Amino acid sequence: MTEQRRDIGRFIREQRKLAELSVRRLADMAGVSNPYLSQIERGLRKPSAEILQQLARALELSAETMYVQAGILDAEHRPEPPTLEAAIRSAPELTDDQRKALLGVYRSFLAANAPVVDGDDPLVDTQPEQTAPEQTPPDGGPGGAGPSPATARANGRVGGRVNGAAAPSASSEPGPTGPTPPDEAGTGAGPR
Repeated sequence: MTEQRRDIGRFIREQRKLAELSVRRLADMAGVSNPYLSQIERGLRKPSAEILQQLARALELSAETMYVQAGILDAEHRPEPPTLEAAIRSAPELTDDQRKALLGVYRSFLAANAPVVDGDDPLVDTQPEQTAPEQTPPDGGPGGAGPSPATARANGRVGGRVNGAAAPSASSEPGPTGPTPPDEAGTGAGPR
């Protein structure tokens, strides 16, 4: 038994366990017999390139990875893996619109992760913050007499009513534990 057979068998077993597959399940997925796969994993059989390709597909690995592990392909002459953009463009299961959407999302992630050069980060606003001119608060401000009639109408309050219903009084509004109990004088300003 050669070392190369043991190495590819060990590699296939490790990948099968990582994928949480039984020998029987991987054999079914790859279209090989259960005993044959077991023999490959134990280094007793040398799988052909076609069987390695079937196993790679079932394990969701590239055939090139299997070929390198089996010694069929030299690691230095291994072709460059395709870029994600190339994989998206060539995916037959995607529509043109899906490809465009995925490429757009991928490129936006690349742009967001690109290094910032000379403080030119598109996500950081470098403009000075502008402040709005001071305005009287809608409640009339400190010591004010309450909202103006126009503000009251805009907020739905007209003549002590909210959208046609009586506005709640301060003493009947529920607090954290319910309505405020009246004090002994009956003013509704009891302890909270």
